[in-house]
Amino acid sequence: MPDVETVTFDSFSTLVDVDAVQSALADAVDDPVAVSNHWRSRSLLYTTVANEVDAYDTFYALNRAALEHALATHDVDLPESEREAVLETYHELAVFDDVREGLSALRDAGVETYVVSNGNPEMLDSMVDHAGIDDLLADAISADEVETFKPSVELYRHAAARTGTPIDCIAHVTALFYDVLGASHAGMTGVWLDRGKVPWDGFAGDPDAVVDDLRDVASTLGIES
Repeated sequence: MPDVETVTFDSFSTLVDVDAVQSALADAVDDPVAVSNHWRSRSLLYTTVANEVDAYDTFYALNRAALEHALATHDVDLPESEREAVLETYHELAVFDDVREGLSALRDAGVETYVVSNGNPEMLDSMVDHAGIDDLLADAISADEVETFKPSVELYRHAAARTGTPIDCIAHVTALFYDVLGASHAGMTGVWLDRGKVPWDGFAGDPDAVVDDLRDVASTLGIES
């Protein structure tokens, strides 16, 4: 494994738990798990399609469209104010228990950490603030800066330029398989965070490294304080 100078992290599903939206849906729909899963999968699909057909919009806007599709699919008619209230839960998602210690270990070892996310800047600002990790991050890098979503190589190259780190000296940590593959394809070390919810999607290769807890990132990458 190459020497790692900088570690970048995905945001949603990696640092904060998108499944927390189920509680916001619980009072409005009969099957919040199904609606939440549909919402999330559609949102990610929209980003991929937007890349291919030059239809960029902010992730928040695409997330709104995905929620509306999920509600329509499950025959749920929510007033706009209630839809917006559900959507706004993305600004206050629960942070995973291993986040602060995992980032702290890297900071203590002198390694800069960044967020690299499809989320637009407003979403990332609120996520970082709600998670209480601003003191541990050098910055948050948004797809909005290049108007291109993961797993496009362009976003990872942009992230490398923003960090001032050679791309092969960056490890990108994420719970999302396509994000791992995108980072690896761009030249980063792709680290899969296996949170035990889904198996690895192995159709296009394996991650460069695997952890099941962010507190293990530093040791897995051979980084010592």
